[in-house]
Amino acid sequence: MLASGSGTILESILEHGIPVEVVVTDRPCRALDVAERAAVAAELVERESFGKRFDRSAYAQRVVDVLRKYDVELVVSAGFGTVVPALATAFPNRALNTHPALLPAFKGWHAVREALDAGVSETGCTVHVLTEEVDSGPVLAQEAVPILPDDTEESLHERIKEVERRLYPQVIRKVIDGEIEL
Repeated sequence: MLASGSGTILESILEHGIPVEVVVTDRPCRALDVAERAAVAAELVERESFGKRFDRSAYAQRVVDVLRKYDVELVVSAGFGTVVPALATAFPNRALNTHPALLPAFKGWHAVREALDAGVSETGCTVHVLTEEVDSGPVLAQEAVPILPDDTEESLHERIKEVERRLYPQVIRKVIDGEIEL
């Protein structure tokens, strides 16, 4: 599991009884605490730079090395703050991602803000296969979330996360059980 934030999706995955071998984060965050409380191995593969000097290839190799060390079968990314396209090459058809929009609309890091700015009536959550092209892999599941007149980026994102915390574990379970083939 790759995470960068509060760990609420990790909590949901664990609550659904899905086995997690290791949690990898790119920064110190609550997801590390969630892993520790659940007695799940956790590794901080810290991203030292967010500027132009960031070596994405070298960073990606560090993440891949950690995942291989744990001999993971499926990589699950949930709000991982660093785009690592090399995961798709290292784990072909064995990496999933969740995205806070109805792909192919609003790809990228600011999907919720962009949906609000576009004035659309709904957005949602997409679970897809991770590919080298950001937010472009085959869609496994989607669920719409209406945009309310008084929504802020934060309120809308929280409602999308509520869907993610339910939908993502369902899809992961179906992949593990062979009901969905990647």
